[in-house]
Amino acid sequence: MKNLFLYTVLLISGLFFVTSCEKEEIGGTATESMAGEWYVTGVAVDADGNIVYSDDDLFGLGHFHLDTYNTSANNTTEMWIDDNENFWDFKAKISVDLNTMTFQASEAQNEYYDMQVTVSDGKIILGAATTPSGMPADSIVFLVNFSDDTYPEDFGFDSYRIAGFRYTGLTGDE
Repeated sequence: MKNLFLYTVLLISGLFFVTSCEKEEIGGTATESMAGEWYVTGVAVDADGNIVYSDDDLFGLGHFHLDTYNTSANNTTEMWIDDNENFWDFKAKISVDLNTMTFQASEAQNEYYDMQVTVSDGKIILGAATTPSGMPADSIVFLVNFSDDTYPEDFGFDSYRIAGFRYTGLTGDE
């Protein structure tokens, strides 16, 4: 009887051990192919896309971090774009097309303060950028306008073009 009990305990313990070693596959988000942290710069461009003011002329920001990430709805048609209060203090939901890796928003409500954000011609191109360290990375580029911004009218440009690469975390790419 002791042996039967011992074998039963060993069998049950063995089953727990085997099942506890199985790793569950962690799923991604609906927009994970377009989500990321980006290292970008901003320039002022005219309606034809010609640079009117370079980054140094604008606000002296240099490179800054920008994030794109899924919404709580976790669907394939929208995501957040967030400058983390580094450029114009904007965070807005944008429409995305995962097949073409494009995005846009028309007068989306800013979450940091009351104003609207318009994003146009947004696209992510996989492997199209070269980081300062010479490594390939994904590229992001888009035009953005803000409802409370008088600079375009005051200084004669149309939009801000934000462009850069997916952040690598390597010090050579900063």
